[in-house]
Amino acid sequence: MLLKRLGVTIDAGTLRLALTHRSYAYENGGIPTNERLEFLGDSILGFSVTDALYRDNPTLPEGDLAKRRSAVVSTRALAGIARGLGIGEFIYLGQGERLTKGRNKSSILADTMESLIGATYLCNGIEVARDLVMRLVGPLLADAEVLGAGTDWKTNIQEIAAARRLGAIVYDITGTGPDHDRSYVARLLIGGHHFGTGAGPSKKEAERSAAAAGWTVLAEKYAAKRPFNSAAVGDANAADVSAVSAVDAVDAGVPDGAAPHAVKDA
Repeated sequence: MLLKRLGVTIDAGTLRLALTHRSYAYENGGIPTNERLEFLGDSILGFSVTDALYRDNPTLPEGDLAKRRSAVVSTRALAGIARGLGIGEFIYLGQGERLTKGRNKSSILADTMESLIGATYLCNGIEVARDLVMRLVGPLLADAEVLGAGTDWKTNIQEIAAARRLGAIVYDITGTGPDHDRSYVARLLIGGHHFGTGAGPSKKEAERSAAAAGWTVLAEKYAAKRPFNSAAVGDANAADVSAVSAVDAVDAGVPDGAAPHAVKDA
């Protein structure tokens, strides 16, 4: 099933290795993990995206190319692709990661995505691997500016707040739930005004989601050269932020104790 979603062929042994997280390997006698494949896939991903950006944007300066590349190879972008493919349900995780919803952690999903790219290269060669990369991240290349021009959401907030002298940036964070299943909500405040709210399984993810919501509102307003109105921003954000937060709050939908079935269903 997973291979059909990816549109590639990978032999069973390599596929299992690509899906083996270190937490599972540790609990099963120190078997090999997917980290070497992740290293390989990261290089192929970076090269493929760089090559495409260079060829498709002949007049774009180096700095802008780097920002766009950063946007589409980021942990956030790769995790979003992995969630869309349902990769979380196939990953071999240790008990601790299963209990803390590791199947939906952005870092684990992004790393696994890279390891699958590496596995594709080993089994099929560079052209098939590059084709996979472009099918996965190609649609994001046109949306790099929407993703924040490739820089981190929080960095974008800092830059626009400084340029517009909007005031101090504060992330007001609250946590709920037991320690093993904690979730967080962050409110972005700039100059004492509320600009965005985001949720996530960690404080960092919640802050990033809040920054994404706030950056979208600020970018739209200043791109249109409208006068700043903090009350209007707050009203607009209240209607839109739930969609942003929902991206980070999606659960992979697999029972914590369920065994992955990547190889047998592939």
